[in-house]
Amino acid sequence: MKETEQTEFKSSFGDAAIETLSAFANTQGGKVYIGLDDAGKPVKGFTTGAETLQKWINEVKQKTQPGIIPDAEIVSISGAKVALLSVREFPVKPVGFRGRFYRRVGNANHQLSTAEISNLYLESLQLSWDSYPWPKASDKDINEKKVQEFIKKVNASGRFTLPANPQKALTVLKLMRDGKPTNAAMILFSKENLFFNVHVGRFKTDSLIIDEKMINGSLFDVLKEVIQFITSHLKVAFEITGVTTQRTEIFEYPLEAIRELVLNALIHRDYTSSSDVQIKIFDQSVVFYNPGKLYGNISIKDLKKNNYSSQLRNKLIAEAFYLTREIEKYGTGFSRIIKAIKEYPTMRFTYKEQGDGFVAILQYAEQKTVEKTVEKTVEKTVEKTSDAILALMQSNPKISVAAIQKATGLSRRGIEWNINKLKNEGRLKRIGPAKGGHWEVQ
Repeated sequence: MKETEQTEFKSSFGDAAIETLSAFANTQGGKVYIGLDDAGKPVKGFTTGAETLQKWINEVKQKTQPGIIPDAEIVSISGAKVALLSVREFPVKPVGFRGRFYRRVGNANHQLSTAEISNLYLESLQLSWDSYPWPKASDKDINEKKVQEFIKKVNASGRFTLPANPQKALTVLKLMRDGKPTNAAMILFSKENLFFNVHVGRFKTDSLIIDEKMINGSLFDVLKEVIQFITSHLKVAFEITGVTTQRTEIFEYPLEAIRELVLNALIHRDYTSSSDVQIKIFDQSVVFYNPGKLYGNISIKDLKKNNYSSQLRNKLIAEAFYLTREIEKYGTGFSRIIKAIKEYPTMRFTYKEQGDGFVAILQYAEQKTVEKTVEKTVEKTVEKTSDAILALMQSNPKISVAAIQKATGLSRRGIEWNINKLKNEGRLKRIGPAKGGHWEVQ
């Protein structure tokens, strides 16, 4: 046995055990074993009974707000009797202990900040901050033109059908409540700038800024402008595959990954924080910071294992981006980023919680270049062509070059080049003269 996110050992009962039970109640429930040391071994001389257990239950109830009542029993561990106190996740959170609030993170208790307490309360009620009315706002504060553009985009997406009237459409999506715009509606469509800033810049070093811009306004416009700024500062290589003369652009970073990270920063940021979203573009990395740690019970470990259910800090904002197909599916953004960077051999994607925010970094050791792309493409094309020629020769050893040309669509010179290549590699041998002879595939 070892201490985990849902298990803790205590050599004796006291406030530390009650604190852990409150943390378990605010997370996913858990068990506290009383009478075990930190290594999970029984403590010598520990004894308890039914009367003591009842006393502990009452103390837990009295010292937690709202009062939680743990299940209590005596169990056998390595031949010794120890007490087991267990609680389930409490339905209405947060549960406090002596005026403080905790959640279980890994095998330790994390004291919640004021913002985290508020988020936990809203989460337990299945509400989100963006669903509440914006103070003193009315329908006159909403930019109807922006809403009309949104309605057209949603209806064109095929995911939902909205009425043409802006107020009715916003009401259907719960972006208006009792005729008043919600926080989400104002962030998405406000006439006035609310100054939820995105500070994006191109850096040569941590202190040397080449270019920077403060972007704010309606959120859909912010998305577009931020991506345009980032893209304008990315290096671009060009690929000519050798199959056609068409030139293909190879951006320094996969644009799909960049877009997903910008969306993540805008949709999942904590809008109650005074901090800005910050995006820093360096020579070989792009760093994204958004205020607000991971929301709900999701941990960094869960993200790395790709084992989590999507939990949304801003449900209405996320839904608006989903309905316009800006995002494909809730909770798939990181999977899409990882898939996108697979085509970039030295690209790395890292992320962490930092302070009261979340940091995601794309970085590479060597830029994806034209030469490597062309070499890989040509090599793959030649290999497929050679295999096709060998297959024709195996099925008909007396096949002529003209017949191969007709079957593959290649030029005569191209076929002769491939035949010579296969001969030099020892994969093909000509038996007899040009007329009357045959091919032997090695």
